[in-house]
Amino acid sequence: MKASENYRQIKADIGHKLHSRQVQLVKKLLLGQHLNDGWLAKIVIYFLLAIIAFLYLQPLFYMISTMVKSVSDLIDPIVKWIPRELHWKNLGDAWRGLRYPESFTNTLTIALTCSILQVVSCAITGYALARLHFPGKTLAFFLIIVTFLVPPQITIIPMYSIFGKLGWLNTPLVFIIPAVFGQGLRGALFIIIFRQFFQTQPKALEEAAKIDGASVFRLFFRIMLPLARPAIIVVFLFSFVWYWNMYYEPSMFLSKGFQPLSLRLSLMQQELMGSSAIHFDAGVGKDPISEGPKMAAAFLIILPPLIVYMFTQRWFSEGIERTGLVE
Repeated sequence: MKASENYRQIKADIGHKLHSRQVQLVKKLLLGQHLNDGWLAKIVIYFLLAIIAFLYLQPLFYMISTMVKSVSDLIDPIVKWIPRELHWKNLGDAWRGLRYPESFTNTLTIALTCSILQVVSCAITGYALARLHFPGKTLAFFLIIVTFLVPPQITIIPMYSIFGKLGWLNTPLVFIIPAVFGQGLRGALFIIIFRQFFQTQPKALEEAAKIDGASVFRLFFRIMLPLARPAIIVVFLFSFVWYWNMYYEPSMFLSKGFQPLSLRLSLMQQELMGSSAIHFDAGVGKDPISEGPKMAAAFLIILPPLIVYMFTQRWFSEGIERTGLVE
């Protein structure tokens, strides 16, 4: 009798230990050893990330969905995201309305040329502010900060007057020449990025190069500039995208002749609004007749920067971390 009771007690203890071990295992899986290790925390994090991603990608999804819709799908309130049939005519209309080959070449010329020039000029200026000692260094950096803080709407009229007297209006020189001197679009920000990066580099490299007889220019172009590849990638991509998407400056300086994609989109929108024979009640500022071609045109404009970012995403992320922008 006593042996039987001991057996039941041992069996109960083993069952309790197994149950306790299973509870601990389930608790570990759900909560993890730390707060963000368990499945419960991961589900919450992925859910929040999915919501944030949808909020950011919703305009892109709307653009792609609208550009492949026919007029009947656009005026049908039942059709929201998925059209009944794919309507590719909008892309052809957008291609012709944008004059895409010509406008693409103009935009690429401005964005690529100015981005490369800004990388070189801003790198030289940032290195001088970070490493060299010369009279007026503090004042020069203060003036660069001022140009970063002053809105472009304040300086646009003097610049328009100067460019008009020089005969640069309606030519890419209005963007190329300032980029040569590090004062292109957001040039002050790029100088600050390079200055921040060069200040983090050890001075022993420069001292060793100077002992070997390297001049300042050789020291910069052979040693410091190759080390600044993360900053170069960040500055180039930022500059390229901003030059590609800019509208305010081209609308002032390139009103005719040399027109980038942003201006052609505005002109195309005006042409579509003027040529639409039928207007439906589609909300404020919306016309279903022209909504499809406009979304197709917008997609053709943002497609090249998206492709560039897809191929340079890894180097761009590393550059953001190493240049100190995350701080």
